[in-house]
Amino acid sequence: MNELEKIQDYTNENFEDIKHIDENGIEFWYTRELMVVLQYHKWQNFEKLINKAEISCENSNISVLERFTDVSKTFKMPKGAEKTILDYKPTLYACYLIAQNGDSRKKVIALALKTTTNNKISSSFYFFTYNLGYLLHLVL
Repeated sequence: MNELEKIQDYTNENFEDIKHIDENGIEFWYTRELMVVLQYHKWQNFEKLINKAEISCENSNISVLERFTDVSKTFKMPKGAEKTILDYKPTLYACYLIAQNGDSRKKVIALALKTTTNNKISSSFYFFTYNLGYLLHLVL
């Protein structure tokens, strides 16, 4: 298995593993989990992608609030303390925008961009299996 195939397998497995479905049957992901799949290590860097993706969404006249739901998670800390952190529940389209705004030097992102640009169907990148026209059709 070559390096590209390893990246595709890794990304597909992890992306599907972190997919959630709400009570209305809508697929969503948590950005802190998506961050790991897209091989980002610092939340501050990944949050910049999220902000850029939200701007892209807004510039396309698509509701940001419907595509990027803010959620908070609370974790128990030592000695009974709690810590609350911000997370997002992006839809499939929002995940697409996040990756589009990612660092193209990363092989995972570069492969996603190449797949999207060439309109190829790739089972290894589930959220890139739709071409841009189809995605826009879904959200409009």
